[in-house]
Amino acid sequence: MSWEQAVTTRLGQIGLRNLVADFYQRIRTDDLIGKMYPPDDWEGSEQRLADFICFSIGEAERDRWLLLMGESMDAQGIDGEERAALDAFFLQVADFMRNQPG
Repeated sequence: MSWEQAVTTRLGQIGLRNLVADFYQRIRTDDLIGKMYPPDDWEGSEQRLADFICFSIGEAERDRWLLLMGESMDAQGIDGEERAALDAFFLQVADFMRNQPG
């Protein structure tokens, strides 16, 4: 069982969304990372994190994200060392976004 299945089974989407709401209440007043968020979009930031936690992201979604990012880099003419660095970075980002096995 994945972490997401285990947590969703115990907390449910309402519990997860309550967790995110509490987290963002704390972020709003945090002097270090609170300033990293747009002050006029707290609700949007909270919604995006809650959706991310509740959505199913497996290998297929990760691979599609990488494909589309690669196509965008191709279209922008990004190649050479910059492309190699971004490919490695985006692979880490995409794999980190997975919350489902396989």
